[in-house]
Amino acid sequence: MATAATINRLMKGPDVTKRNRFAALLALSTALAGCNLAPKYERPTGAIPAALPSGGVYPAAASDAADVSKIGWRDFFLDDRLRQVIAAGLANNRDLRVAAAKVLQARAQYRVTRADLVPTTTVNGSATFTNNLFGAAGAQGGAAGGGTGSGTATGGAGGAGAGTGAGVGTASSSNIEFFSVNAGFSAFELDLFGRIRNQNRAALESYFASEEAQRTARISLIAEIATAWLTLASDQDQLRLARDTLKAFEETQRLTSAQFRIGVASELEARQAETNYQSARNDIAALTAQIARDQNALNLLVGTTVPAGQLPTGLSVETVTRDALPAGISSDVLLRRPDVLQAEHQLIAQNANIGAARAAMFPTISLTATLGTISTALSGLFGGGSFTYTGAPSIGVPLFDGGRRQGNLDYARASQQAAVATYEKTIQTAFREVADALAQRGTIGEQVAAQTARANAAQVAARLSDARYRAGVDSFLVSLDAQRTAYAAQQQLVTTRLTRASNLVELYRSLGGGLD
Repeated sequence: MATAATINRLMKGPDVTKRNRFAALLALSTALAGCNLAPKYERPTGAIPAALPSGGVYPAAASDAADVSKIGWRDFFLDDRLRQVIAAGLANNRDLRVAAAKVLQARAQYRVTRADLVPTTTVNGSATFTNNLFGAAGAQGGAAGGGTGSGTATGGAGGAGAGTGAGVGTASSSNIEFFSVNAGFSAFELDLFGRIRNQNRAALESYFASEEAQRTARISLIAEIATAWLTLASDQDQLRLARDTLKAFEETQRLTSAQFRIGVASELEARQAETNYQSARNDIAALTAQIARDQNALNLLVGTTVPAGQLPTGLSVETVTRDALPAGISSDVLLRRPDVLQAEHQLIAQNANIGAARAAMFPTISLTATLGTISTALSGLFGGGSFTYTGAPSIGVPLFDGGRRQGNLDYARASQQAAVATYEKTIQTAFREVADALAQRGTIGEQVAAQTARANAAQVAARLSDARYRAGVDSFLVSLDAQRTAYAAQQQLVTTRLTRASNLVELYRSLGGGLD
C-alpha cells in the first residue's frame, strides 16, 4: 500500500496545480492499485489420502490402460446406438438447459460487477430559451460551474457541474439563448483498498463455479443415460428368459395335468407345476411393465422420445463400454473432477468476499468530473473560450454504523470456513465414490464367472433331474425344484452382468470422465 508520505507528495507537490489535481488523483489510485486485503488463498490439503486404494479387494490396473478421466464419452461407449442416445440427451435434456442458463446468469452478473471498475460516463446537452436576464445568468453559471450571481441549472452527468454564476447572454431579439454540452462521470469510487476488485473476483469465481456445475451436470447426465440404457437392455434379457422359461413350464404343466387326470401323477405334482407356470407368467407381465417404465425414464433423461432403432435388444452378448482400468491412479485425479473444481471456485469467491468486507472498513474516495462547452449560439459551442470543466473529489470515512461493517466481515469469514468444509467434503465424497467403484470392480469379474458357472450347472442339473424323473428314479417335485433353481440362476446372471456394465460407467463418471 502507498504510505501517507506518498499520498502527501502526490497531492501537495510543487508540480500539482488546480488543473492537474485530477491527474494526481488518478496517479494516486494507480499507486494504490496493488492494495488487496483478501487473505492469501491456499488450497486445503490432507482431507484424503495421497493415493486411491489398491491391493486386496481392489483390482490391479492394466498396464496399457489410458487415464479414464481423459477419455471422451464417444470413445468410452462402443455401442453406436448408445452414442446416438447420449448425443440426443446432451442436446435436449431440460436439466442441462437449466445448468446452461445458470452459466449465462453468472456471466451476466460478472459483467455487471466488473463495470464498477470503470467510471460510467454520460453525455448530455441542453438549450435554454428565456427573456429573463436573471434566469439566463443562472443558466449560464450552472453550465459553466463557476462565477457569482443567482440562478441554478444542471450541468454535467450524474449531477456534476451544478453551480451559480452571473453572465449576460446576447441575442438578436428579446429572447436570450444558451446552449451547452457536457460529458463526465459522477461519484466514481477510486478502488484504493481493493473492495471493488475483490467483489469482481468473487463474481468471476462464481461464474467459473457455474461452468463447473454445468460440466458436472453434463457428466452425470451421460452416466445416467448410459445406466438407464443398460438397465433397459438387462430387462430385455430378463423378459426373453422369462418367456423361454414359460414355454418349458407350460409343457411341464400340461404334461403333469394330463398325468393327474389319468391317475399317474398326484394333485400335489400338478399344483406345483402350475405354480411354476403362473410364476413365469407373472414375471413376464411385470417385466413388460418394467420395460415400459425403463423407456419412459430414458425418454425423460434424453428429453425426447428415443427411436426404436436406438433402443437395446439385450445385454448378454453386447460389448457396450471399454473394459480397461487406468494404471497407477493418484488421488490428484479427483482434483480435476468438475464438482471438486466447483467447490474450489466457490471457496476462492468467499476468500475474495473477506477482502471486500475488510476494505469496507477503510475510507472511500470518489470523484465527480465533467468536461463541457457553453455558448450563446449553437454554432459557437466548440469555439475558442467556450470550454468548461469541473472536478469534485470526495472522501467518506466510516465512524459508527452500529457494527454493520464488522458483521459483514464476520459473515464473510464464517462463509469462507463453510466453503472450506464444503470443499473438503466434496473431495472426500469423490474419493469414496471412486473407492467404492474400484472395490466392486475388483470382485465383479469373479461374481460374473461364478454366476455363469452356477447358471450352467443349474441348467445341467435341471436336465438330469427331468431325465431321472422320466426314468422313475426321482420324484417330480425334485425335477420342479431343479427347474426353479435353474431359472433363478439365469435371472441372477443377467442381474450380475448389469452390475458389471453399470460399474464401468460409475467408475468412468467418478474419475471425472465423460466430456468430449
